[in-house]
Amino acid sequence: MAAAQGHSSDHSDGIRGTRQTAGDSVEPTERNPVPAAFRRAVEGLRAARLRPEIEVDPTRPPQRLAPYAYALEAAVVEGEEDLADGRLVLLHDPSGHEAWKGTFRMVTLVRAELEPEMAADPLLPEVCWAWLTGAFEARGLAYGEASGTVTMAGSHYFGGLAERRPATQIEIRASWTPQEGPAGVPDAGTHLAAWCDLLCQVAGLPPAPAEPGAGTTSGAGVVTLPQRRGPQQQ
Repeated sequence: MAAAQGHSSDHSDGIRGTRQTAGDSVEPTERNPVPAAFRRAVEGLRAARLRPEIEVDPTRPPQRLAPYAYALEAAVVEGEEDLADGRLVLLHDPSGHEAWKGTFRMVTLVRAELEPEMAADPLLPEVCWAWLTGAFEARGLAYGEASGTVTMAGSHYFGGLAERRPATQIEIRASWTPQEGPAGVPDAGTHLAAWCDLLCQVAGLPPAPAEPGAGTTSGAGVVTLPQRRGPQQQ
């Protein structure tokens, strides 16, 4: 991944526009001009100012979830270690979507490895979900129709791998409808920044200091996980 350096990478190949119906093949983007609202939302993603620990790159978006899609993958990097990683997808259906209750939808996957003792906390899934919604609230974002899952899985090693310490992974899958602003365009860049706040919290990083003149504080009032241990021995 390339470092974000204050904004997400600007690669046009991250956009995928499709027009398809049952039984039809996907038509090339060039035959279907990308709606202005979607282009402006993608520009907002590309212009987002992110923490220096975040590395972001566009990635191939899904083809059949919506007529238009843009996807990013990101990681929280400390030294040579990825502390957490994830994928964020912006979907757009100009005709609207009944389940979304809007024309845009954001879908995410976040993953991180935790200290084994954290898995003993029965409230951890609820806390992780609260980190997501709290990240939106801390940045003053309006959203609707949020849904998702928080999954924990533990690994214990035996035989030739017995020297490795037990590992616990957490996975957050979620989707939500961002509120559309003027001209039907959501504040996608701020939603990306809030999502990166979640990544940093799951990675155990302390909240970032408030930017001068900012109306909200990223991560304010939210407890982060303990910082992770160093890389495991293979």
